[in-house]
Amino acid sequence: MARIGFVGLGNMGGPMARNLVKAGHEVAVFDIVPELVARCAGARPAASAAEAARGAEFVLTMLPAGAQVRDAWLGAGGMAAASAAEAVLVDCSTIDVATAREVAAGSGRAFLDAPVSGGVMGAEGATLTFMVGGEEAAFARAEPVLRQMGRAAIHCGRAGAGQAAKACNNMILAATMIATCEAFVLAEKLGLSHQALFEVASKSSGQSWSLTTYCPVPGPVPGSPANRDYAPGFAAGLMLKDLGLAAEAAAATGAATPMGAQALALYRDFVAAGGGGTDFSGIIRMLREGA
Repeated sequence: MARIGFVGLGNMGGPMARNLVKAGHEVAVFDIVPELVARCAGARPAASAAEAARGAEFVLTMLPAGAQVRDAWLGAGGMAAASAAEAVLVDCSTIDVATAREVAAGSGRAFLDAPVSGGVMGAEGATLTFMVGGEEAAFARAEPVLRQMGRAAIHCGRAGAGQAAKACNNMILAATMIATCEAFVLAEKLGLSHQALFEVASKSSGQSWSLTTYCPVPGPVPGSPANRDYAPGFAAGLMLKDLGLAAEAAAATGAATPMGAQALALYRDFVAAGGGGTDFSGIIRMLREGA
């Protein structure tokens, strides 16, 4: 088993760290919120981010945004400097590609950007998908550890490629969820039951993850957030953040993403109306009101 440092124990990082403890690793954890550290039973509390990194074979972060990631590794957090020269450093946060590449270059260590897909349920159930950028040798070393927190770890290319894959993936997810919600709203107006639409679309060309795993209406998929009054799940505020990162990447590269831009505008309206803390599939409520 490995010595692992883990920093950032929120809705995603907490269950990820606990899964590493369950797998038998020696895990040192740190978060600026002491209560989150206390929830990681079996882990060793560290006094700082740098202490969590010190002496570990693998060091992981799950933080809110690029500024925090940069500061944790290269700034006041001091994690890169505190880590062993032979350690593999892994950032699982969702941030912009440029910052991911800056931190990788400045760390002086084997560094992977490894954002995830699967939400809180995936973190709790160790069914996440990791999208990984960085050197192939570092990925080969880290993959067994990543797979103890998820069911798939995919090497996407050089530093920043994991963040690029996450931005593209979540733009697809946002657009397909909106289209799925619109279809259910239209079905309601036409007198077609939720179950009937689900049975048809899930077995034909309308099939998607948004429909068959995260169905935005109660009933057809019992595990979807719609059955819990849209408790996340994956909060709409986080989807808005990811769409913003995709829009920044599109602007920087000159890519045409009109559907992504429309999805960004709709989620911005949903969050502004108070929906940021609900699951992103809850946007169906706003679409009903506008119908």
